[in-house]
Amino acid sequence: MKGLLPCCLFALPLLTGCAHAQAKTTPEMPALDMPPPPPRDVEPSETEPPPAAPAEPARATPARPRPSSPPSAQPLRPEAPAAEPPKPADDPARPPTVLQTAPATAEGEVERGIRASLLRATTDLNRVDYRALNADARTQYDTAKRFARQADEAMRAKNLVFAKNLADKAAALAAQLAGR
Repeated sequence: MKGLLPCCLFALPLLTGCAHAQAKTTPEMPALDMPPPPPRDVEPSETEPPPAAPAEPARATPARPRPSSPPSAQPLRPEAPAAEPPKPADDPARPPTVLQTAPATAEGEVERGIRASLLRATTDLNRVDYRALNADARTQYDTAKRFARQADEAMRAKNLVFAKNLADKAAALAAQLAGR
């Protein structure tokens, strides 16, 4: 009996702990009704060999016959006609045509505005004494000159939007430097 009493005293807290413990469960979530996935329409891909380069002379090789596909694998949509490859230019020495976004009359007006901005920038920069400028002002002076030069090059290339942007920047920098 002596040995049984200490064992019971030792086991008593363990048994009381088990009597009160309950496993916590999460409440069961209702099942979500998910629609079935839509049916898939798979079109067979037909790969064609790339067209031969136009500079390469034509060879007398027979064309490969296209395998006929079974009627179940026919595409659902009608096939579009194949696009023709671009034709080479008649005269390779002729420069490519320029894409114009504005009418020719408006283009002349934009060019005049750019020339006026460049003239204003040049006259302002000519009034500035470069030797009397500090390092920051010299950097701005050089930047304004570079903008004016790039605007002139862009006008020759008929990139009027870029030329106007550069000419306006050159005129603004030159006006700031001349106002000192």
